[in-house]
Amino acid sequence: MLKKSCIFAPKIFKVNHIRGVTYWFLCTMNERKLSIKQLFDLSFGFFGVQIAYALQSANISRIFATLGADPHTLSFFWILPPLMGMIVQPLVGKFSDKTWTRLGRRKPYLLFGALIAVAVMLLLPNAGNFTFAQSAFLGLNAAMWFGLFSLMFLDTSINIAMQPFKMMVGDMVSEEQKGIAYVIQSALCNAGSIVGYLFPIFFTWIGILNQAPEGVIPDSVKWSFYAGATILILCSLYTFVNVKELNPQEYSEFHGIQEQSKEDKSFFQLLREAPSAFWSVGLVQFFCWAAFMYMWTYSNGAIATNCFGWDGVDAQSAAFQNAGNWVGVVFCLQSFGSLLWAAVMPLLEHKYGNKGAYAISLIVGALGFISVYFVTNQYVLWISYILIGAAWAAMLAIPFTIVTNAIKGGNIGYYLGLFNCTICVPQIIAALCGGFILKYICAHVQAGMMLVAGVFLILGACSVALIKDTKKE
Repeated sequence: MLKKSCIFAPKIFKVNHIRGVTYWFLCTMNERKLSIKQLFDLSFGFFGVQIAYALQSANISRIFATLGADPHTLSFFWILPPLMGMIVQPLVGKFSDKTWTRLGRRKPYLLFGALIAVAVMLLLPNAGNFTFAQSAFLGLNAAMWFGLFSLMFLDTSINIAMQPFKMMVGDMVSEEQKGIAYVIQSALCNAGSIVGYLFPIFFTWIGILNQAPEGVIPDSVKWSFYAGATILILCSLYTFVNVKELNPQEYSEFHGIQEQSKEDKSFFQLLREAPSAFWSVGLVQFFCWAAFMYMWTYSNGAIATNCFGWDGVDAQSAAFQNAGNWVGVVFCLQSFGSLLWAAVMPLLEHKYGNKGAYAISLIVGALGFISVYFVTNQYVLWISYILIGAAWAAMLAIPFTIVTNAIKGGNIGYYLGLFNCTICVPQIIAALCGGFILKYICAHVQAGMMLVAGVFLILGACSVALIKDTKKE
């Protein structure tokens, strides 16, 4: 009867009762389990959000180049996504921690972000179709400024919609189930990435035009964004309708929060009280996300040079453009490799723990990055990027498992928002330093940046040893 009560009656007992009753409540908190369907429902909307994110990642350079951006300035547009995430996600966490409504705690932000993202996804690819004055400001024409502001709103809305999924796992899932919950979220994330990366190729294959007049985005890209927006809102609505969040009393009992612990803490106080895992995992995150920023930025040039004979100068050449198409293919394979590795990670975690699985995954990914430097056959690259997917799978799941297990009290959302800065800051720093590293360390060889990425992942794997995993025995 004890185990049955612990699983099915999570709010029978109060934390401020006598010692014996408190023991029964702690059993409730640790052994309350959700079904696989419930865990799936928590994260299903993430599938749609990731389609939107993949479309943005794969097509932003293409869109701005079409609108007239100088190729030498395209890298600066990559600073916007992590910058907006660093600003928005802590705010979403802070305010949603204190949002208790009949619609839920995190779900109102999820729905609001999804609706704004859908509107922007319908507008952004049409930037070249609107009639603007042709005057330029700071080197950008009016269409590019429209695209820039659209990108800022898209980044903002995607971050608003994305963060609640991570927070709801922290809110509603026990420590024992967080690993599998974030693995499910990682799998849905990678499935969404595959769909988003393949949409333009798919629409071209069915006969939608992949070329357009100068300054106009091709119809294949437009329809990709339209389809992505449709799936995003449907998936978000599915989670919104099928997930019932805990009310304040249930939440307090599930997390063992006493009344006096519900104080409103400042930003600096939260940082001072952050568990050591917050900072040690953040160090690992720095190396990991800097590595992937260089993959997104320099894969095209590296593959074009090594596998397609690009001269390194003419970005309009067939070699460079063919390599660009192939980048979409290998990015899909990276996501596919991540899906496969997500199925392996529970076995690694069972045998070696979270830290061991984390380090092994990063080492496998590092081997993939390093191999890209030496590979000259475009099909052999499939192996390289599948290996890179192992690191990506771990990065999407294990850090959040460790950090949410370490966070106590009623500020999980705010902490996860702050933790997102360990994703955003490395990308910003990497983007700012990339040109210097390429020129002075890699001698203008873009494939050399993949070696740098591999070294970063090795450093990240070594840093895993500093993490103190606080999962309860």
